Amino acid sequence: MTEAGTQPLVIAHRGASGYLPEHTLAAKALAHVMGADYIEQDVVLTRDGVPVVLHDIHLDTTTDVARRFPGRARDDGRFYAIDFSLEEIRQLRVHERSKLDDHDREVAVFPGRFPLIATGMSVPTLAEEIALIAGLDQSRGRQTGLYVELKAPRFHRAAGQDIAKVVLAVLAEQGYADKPRQVFLQCFDDATLRYLKDGLNTPLPLIQLIADPSWGEDSAVDYDHLRSAAGLREIASYADGIGPWLMHIYLGKDQQGQAKISELVENAHAEGLAVHPYTLRSDQLPPGIEHYEELLTLLIDIAGVDGLFTDFPDTARRYIDQRSTAR
Repeated sequence: MTEAGTQPLVIAHRGASGYLPEHTLAAKALAHVMGADYIEQDVVLTRDGVPVVLHDIHLDTTTDVARRFPGRARDDGRFYAIDFSLEEIRQLRVHERSKLDDHDREVAVFPGRFPLIATGMSVPTLAEEIALIAGLDQSRGRQTGLYVELKAPRFHRAAGQDIAKVVLAVLAEQGYADKPRQVFLQCFDDATLRYLKDGLNTPLPLIQLIADPSWGEDSAVDYDHLRSAAGLREIASYADGIGPWLMHIYLGKDQQGQAKISELVENAHAEGLAVHPYTLRSDQLPPGIEHYEELLTLLIDIAGVDGLFTDFPDTARRYIDQRSTAR
């Protein structure tokens, strides 16, 4: 939990992804300039076991893999990062996140963001991204944190890959394995967090991500239980905080138009857990919220979260700084 008197953390979700294609080095550099306290790295492994920064275990929604490697999709039509070597993934070019519309045309998921056009940007390795952030810290005189998510550890384990061990090895190589004030490790899988703590003995703070059960994130994890008082008590035995979906905190508005806030933050704080909800987007506001600043006020000033993931780190940074100055 954030110490009393400190400001909530601004965590750049996939970098400054509201302005540049997600998880590109350009998006991370922009987040750094915008003053993010932490910059997120979602990590998956290549066929040859190299951790790359990519939100999905698939390549097709953010890269041109289908054009460069036709015929390499699995039976479900998806192109999996783990089926490609690092050398092959380096040939791909990243674009704004896309989807197919009702007419099977490729369109941007967020039409008002960076255009869905070809770019010269590529998929970075975790080591490359850490080197970029460390370099910017030196040249800009700042200390920016890493917020690393281990994606789909059960999927990787089924393919013979230990993503937790590989990520810790890269952090050690880059000099970050023993910087608990500068690195968070997050995961939706509680077993992997326990493994990191008890099996791999990492000193880095661990965050239990909490999905909504309807998403089908991990059928082996009872996310409803994790949000309960008993579940939070269990989390406190192996982790340092939680990363809930923001709609687990903000429950909509009542008939009088007043925001309803759950007890999740209060209960988590009672167990000594920090709370870092995801994801705040000014172009995808929750029901009943009229503007981005209203959402920030609800989560920071009313709910009392300790940090937040946002695609727009500049606006969150500005709000928090102005809030601090006004006090």
